[in-house]
Amino acid sequence: MVDIREGIERFYEPLAPMVDGRKLGPVLWQLPENFHRDDARLDGWLSALPEGRHTIEFRHESWFVPEVFDALRARDVALTIGDHPKRPFQTYDATSDWRFVRFHYGSRGRAGNYSASEIDTWGRRIAQWRRRTDVYAYFNNDWQGFAPANAKLLLRR
Repeated sequence: MVDIREGIERFYEPLAPMVDGRKLGPVLWQLPENFHRDDARLDGWLSALPEGRHTIEFRHESWFVPEVFDALRARDVALTIGDHPKRPFQTYDATSDWRFVRFHYGSRGRAGNYSASEIDTWGRRIAQWRRRTDVYAYFNNDWQGFAPANAKLLLRR
C-alpha cells in the first residue's frame, strides 16, 4: 500500500471494457493477516481508488476501530465481512451503502463446510440487509468443493 496509484492503474487497464460498459461489480482488496493498521497507507490507498465499488478485507484485528471505519465510510468503501471462526473480531458494521460478505470457513460444518443452520442464520441476516441495500456474498471455502453447494443452499434461503 505504498506508491500504489500506478499499480491500481495497471490493475484496471484490462478491466476498462467492464468499467466502460458498467458491468464491473465490487473489487475486493484483501490484506494479509500480518498487515497491521497503518493509517497513512490506508489514506494513500483510499485516495488512489478509482470510481466504483470497492471492498477491503482486513485480517488483522488492529484495523477494526472506529477511525478506520470512518475513513472507509468517507469514501463509501465496504468493509468486507470475512466470516471465519479464527477471526472473532470481524464485525457486521456497515461502512458503505452496500454490503460484501466473504464466507471462508464454516464453524459447525465439516472441514470448512457450512452447516445448514449456519446458512440459515446467514440467510436471515442477508435478507434483512437486502431490504435496504445491495448485498454481495461470495464463498471462498472451495478447497474441497464446498463453495458451490453452500452458495446454492444460501440462494434457497
